Amino acid sequence: MFSLLMIPVTAQSEWFYYADTAMTTRVELELWADSRRLADPIAERVLRVFHKVDRSMSRYREDSELSRLNRQAAERPVEVSEGLFDVFRKAQTVSELSNGAFDISFGSVGYLYDYRTGVAPSEEQLSSHLSHINYQDIVLDDASRTIFYRQEGLRVDLGGIAKGYAVDLGIEQLKAAGIRHARLSAGGDMRLLGDRHGRPWVVGVRDPRSKDRNAVVLPLMNAALSTSGDYERFFIDEQGDRVHHILSPKTGKPARGVQSVSILGSDAMTTDGLSTAVFVLGTARGLDMINQLPDIDAIIIDEARQMHYSDGLQPPGPDD
Repeated sequence: MFSLLMIPVTAQSEWFYYADTAMTTRVELELWADSRRLADPIAERVLRVFHKVDRSMSRYREDSELSRLNRQAAERPVEVSEGLFDVFRKAQTVSELSNGAFDISFGSVGYLYDYRTGVAPSEEQLSSHLSHINYQDIVLDDASRTIFYRQEGLRVDLGGIAKGYAVDLGIEQLKAAGIRHARLSAGGDMRLLGDRHGRPWVVGVRDPRSKDRNAVVLPLMNAALSTSGDYERFFIDEQGDRVHHILSPKTGKPARGVQSVSILGSDAMTTDGLSTAVFVLGTARGLDMINQLPDIDAIIIDEARQMHYSDGLQPPGPDD
């Protein structure tokens, strides 16, 4: 189910590397363990998490729990799994924090885009579907663990938060197995467990206009890092505009003003959702929000390719 790359086995602990493809993205795991015999079953359990989350939360699978919910939840409240409910609850929190800049009901319009074939919806299609984007029409009932959509035509897409959730679950698997040093990533979402065995992990934030160059390099440990960029899924339309997958809930069109947003925090589900929210909010409003959140930081590269940092990443002043 997964592939692995390993350095030669010795009698001492060492790093083991694994890779897989799940949730339409590359999943990578690096962990420090005593032996390959111990590392392999741990890695298999971790990587299995991503396939399980995909089977539950993918909008591309007709048999997923989310697809079933999208078909039924406007008719009646639907009881869902604890995991799916937790993701909806976190999504609601991020939506409220960002005044709707993050909205999982963007799927009501998002499915009209096809980035592989370069197809975008017409203005008429957008105008007829835009009113279906409203996270406040998603009703969560904690007592019964049910979800209800207040309107027909509302569709949820968890692409902006589910990978972060899966990364967090994978880290819990590593902790339960006694692993103390690891790196787990799925696309733009990453968590670091401990340090790199005596020194910080060195993580690069990609230059959004170059695959081979980093815009900034960060020394980190015990941290989550999520990046949302306009280079992940996009096409160039006939007018020469970049049509990417991070849509503004207000317009149903790709958000403008920012090329990439990276969020630092303690868990990947939070940083995943916030990176999308800040991308939609833009530099000024996005930083205003992040600067009010404890233990959360942001790096934003705007459309002029200027880099902006939240207060927690600013260098100390002369009086500090």
